[in-house]
Amino acid sequence: MHSVWSTSIRFTLLTTVALGLAYPLAITGIAGTLFPHQAAGSLILKDGKVIGSSLLSQSFTSDKYFHPRPSAAGNGYDATNSGGSNLAQSNTKLVQRLQGDIDALAAKNAGKPVPIDLVTTSGSGLDPDITPDAAYYQVSRVATARKLGEDVVSKLVAAHVTPRTLGLLGEPRVNVLQLNLDLDQLTQ
Repeated sequence: MHSVWSTSIRFTLLTTVALGLAYPLAITGIAGTLFPHQAAGSLILKDGKVIGSSLLSQSFTSDKYFHPRPSAAGNGYDATNSGGSNLAQSNTKLVQRLQGDIDALAAKNAGKPVPIDLVTTSGSGLDPDITPDAAYYQVSRVATARKLGEDVVSKLVAAHVTPRTLGLLGEPRVNVLQLNLDLDQLTQ
């Protein structure tokens, strides 16, 4: 009976050290060596200061910027409280919010169908990307606010469209933060 307990205790200690310490440290070391930018959180620096991560959405409300998907994370774009609203499609609160967002966007772009990702939240509430359709939908507003030609802003959007990974995984997308940063560089 004594050997069963000692074997169990040794096995527990061995697996704790191997899987709880050695393996995570090894993977962290490998990731930091092979992919240092990604392992550090894909942080974006401007003038030596961290202004965000290419993996997390941020709130942009000015007409001079492209807007991301709406967020249900905490008080909006709160990385410490990520998550969706968990409201059912039949929930009156969700239906009213969606209709209000659709009406507001349609009023600014009469005749153009509103891309679904400009009114729906992602599962995490922090999705940094929008569809190319959602980006092109906003070109007129951004161009007008910045006093730029729509063709100039459209070309910038086109330059930021990331295709499907390996040609088949995911969907084409536009990172809103990176697009807005390059938009600021364009107009400085």
